[in-house]
Amino acid sequence: MATKSTNAYRCTECGWQTAKWVGRCGECQSWGTVVSAAENEGITRAVRATVLDSARIARPITEISSDVAAHWATGIGEFDRVLGGGLVPGAAILLSGEPGVGKSTLLLEVAAKAAEEHLRVLYVSAEESVSQVKLRAERTHSLSPTLMLAAETDLATVLGQIDAVQPHLVIVDSVQTVSSASLDSAAGSPTQVREVASSLIRVAKERSLPVLLVGHVTKDGSIAGPRVLEHLVDVVCQFEGDRQTSLRFVRALKNRFGPTDEVGCFEMTSDGISEVPDPSGLFLSRGSDAVSGTCVTVALEGRRALPVEVQALVVSTPSPNPRRVTNGVDSSRVAMILAVLERRARIKLSEQDVYVSTVGGVKLTEPGADLAIALALASAANDRPLPHDLAAFGEISLAGEVRPVSSSRVRASEARRLGFTTILDDESRQLVRALGRAFADPAR
Repeated sequence: MATKSTNAYRCTECGWQTAKWVGRCGECQSWGTVVSAAENEGITRAVRATVLDSARIARPITEISSDVAAHWATGIGEFDRVLGGGLVPGAAILLSGEPGVGKSTLLLEVAAKAAEEHLRVLYVSAEESVSQVKLRAERTHSLSPTLMLAAETDLATVLGQIDAVQPHLVIVDSVQTVSSASLDSAAGSPTQVREVASSLIRVAKERSLPVLLVGHVTKDGSIAGPRVLEHLVDVVCQFEGDRQTSLRFVRALKNRFGPTDEVGCFEMTSDGISEVPDPSGLFLSRGSDAVSGTCVTVALEGRRALPVEVQALVVSTPSPNPRRVTNGVDSSRVAMILAVLERRARIKLSEQDVYVSTVGGVKLTEPGADLAIALALASAANDRPLPHDLAAFGEISLAGEVRPVSSSRVRASEARRLGFTTILDDESRQLVRALGRAFADPAR
């Protein structure tokens, strides 16, 4: 007599098995991924090879044409930059981001640009009614007779809309709110998301139809649903932005048709979302009078070099525990730079309140901004402004060395293009030498 399996449930993410259902996987700690393992695992019968016709037999790669997979531009240059040149027929693209960041607005403008080229576009909204989508389209001037709207949450109905409209582009907003009636689980569950995405991707491949999917994110910023969703699609784009600023970034986390180190810049306006092809001046606040505690660095966002102004303020305090407040920079790196300045450069900061921030709400996470942060702190501590034409970038080690950073030539070229004639980088070798060059009196 065959023994009954005690592992009746398994995790769809990592394969962990358990005898009873639990809400959270005990192995990968994912929520809602433990499902019934009703189907038998392992080999139950032999699989026979299928007889292939001549059209399906594998061919040499040199004989296969790539013209079918050529990019076609969406009309939005910054979005095309991230995609590697535009949309590819049959591509499945997943766009995720925080609620309210502008995902639907961006894709509605992509749909309108395609409709202006006399292409039929099917925009399926599973979260809003068609009248709500039209209100946003009127505000962003995205009305076109070849832009077809449908408000559907059933997968079979969505596929029926594709058959009826025969579009050149499909946008589904969002994949987590569409469900299949053949499954008992609720919309947004891992099983439903996997089924909906698989069906839409299969249609995209069979018809060479580009499909844009909107994806929700969890509170920690990762894409909601099973991780297999990111493996199924061809391109994964992340829409980032701070609610306090109008600037938005789109970056590719995965791209089978282009690079993953490109970043698109956009700005939210009252009329929708607009491109920012040259965002260099957004993160600078250069006045006519020199102010202590400011220094400009050149950061890299993908392949794009962006000058960013770092500001520091040092204030004496009677408190035994001085404050360390940062905004837009890594607090742990600022603490390390403070220790290096005090130990290697003899700048006393342990009894001072220190505030470090960036201009424009940009976040600096790379170590290339270390030298600019150190110069801004030294300038604020000594109340001596840095020259207006100075820009600095470089990583600072615990030994007080200034180390080189990636793409230093690109950073220096962008700084010189904006009028910064004095560049401080790893050529200074030591932090003390860089401080001496920055505060050298040109009159002597």
